[in-house]
Amino acid sequence: MRRFRIVIACTVSWLCCAFVFGQQAAHPSSDSSSKHSPSIKGLPEPGSITNNAYRNNYFRFSYQVPFGWVDRTSDMRDDVESGKSKVLLAIFERPPAASGETINSAVVIAAESADSYPGLKVAADYFGPLTELTESKGFKVVNEPYEFLVDGRPLVRGDFSKDRGKLEMLQTSLVTLEKGYVLSFTFLGGTQDEVNDLIANLRFAGRKKTPRKVEEKK
Repeated sequence: MRRFRIVIACTVSWLCCAFVFGQQAAHPSSDSSSKHSPSIKGLPEPGSITNNAYRNNYFRFSYQVPFGWVDRTSDMRDDVESGKSKVLLAIFERPPAASGETINSAVVIAAESADSYPGLKVAADYFGPLTELTESKGFKVVNEPYEFLVDGRPLVRGDFSKDRGKLEMLQTSLVTLEKGYVLSFTFLGGTQDEVNDLIANLRFAGRKKTPRKVEEKK
């Protein structure tokens, strides 16, 4: 299974570098967009950003990009893309190279072929390698994987945290199995309210939009 952990490992590494204020990310000078990124052989179309909203018709979901955030999808694709994995969206509150006194919040969405993980039968199984690699970057498990509803659709959620001096970095990952792929949504921020607000921007097609009460693990 280890050879297929490239998306998890590179995503966590990217995020850890980007969220520490004053540090440099992997490609600090690039100003790229996911609007015209081509698909690669064997993977579904990557989706696109239009009017500040990312839409993916293949997986039938959308994500409202917060105003003023920067798109680094192409940069992350250069680092992690393979024949069986693809970063669909990678957005940051500010450029990863920019300094600041707060955690640089971000959202990363990726798809990996489920066949890349022998023995993976349910979405919760993905949290084995995800937790191992996240912990290797200094994060601690806050909540073990549990069911979490988004627009009435059940996903599996896991929560992590990492101390950064006077700051705390929070990571929440949502995972589902869709059309033979592991579809993962990773959210990072400085507070739980901030992370929950980022999750609230995620929508799945074909379901009635109703007022949402964020579920919190206690």
